Amino acid sequence: MSLKYKCLILDHDDTAVNSTSFIHHPAHLEAMKILRPGLTPLDLRGWFLINFDPGIMTYLTEELKLTRSELEEEFNIWRSFTSSRIPRFYPGFLEVLYRYREKGGLLAIVSHSQEDLIRRDYMHNSASAPLIPDIIYGWVDDNSKRKPSPWPVQQILAKFQLLPEEVLIIDDLKPGVQMSRAVGTAVAAAGWGHDITEIREYMTENCLAYFKTVEDFAAFIFES
Repeated sequence: MSLKYKCLILDHDDTAVNSTSFIHHPAHLEAMKILRPGLTPLDLRGWFLINFDPGIMTYLTEELKLTRSELEEEFNIWRSFTSSRIPRFYPGFLEVLYRYREKGGLLAIVSHSQEDLIRRDYMHNSASAPLIPDIIYGWVDDNSKRKPSPWPVQQILAKFQLLPEEVLIIDDLKPGVQMSRAVGTAVAAAGWGHDITEIREYMTENCLAYFKTVEDFAAFIFES
């Protein structure tokens, strides 16, 4: 049986690994204690919504109005959390990727996490049978080269000589949808990491499919 898509372009946080509640939101709470102690920090739902729209950098620079030095401190706090905590993959997710690769599929990552941390997560969680993506594009300071910019996907298409219709993007938030539209690839929603009405409704309306479970995702990509 041939694969429906030759390449999966996967988000990382809350698509592959359960990381926001374990790492990113606690890091936000710690940063707010230090940088904006007089403000009430976002709760977990609010943190997901900010990352959904308008995005983390807009929130930090326009809403919290962090200065350049404060942004550096915020990054250091975040990095201390991401470096010391390793998230777990959602049950069954790695097994889907093993099966997909066995059938000849390419695995690419486009994420707002840093490349070294993404690679670490895959190596740690698949240690008994290492599964490392074929290519990873993580967070970079240049916003023209990070999601939702189409640049990472354009690089993947060029490197592996793929057509847009041969690729499926899997993401849990709006930036993945915006990126897919800019290059003309299909995008499907990972809905197993959270269930927030505003996000679910947008992703359902704007994606090829909305997967409530990892099993739904597997059934879709392997169906003939």
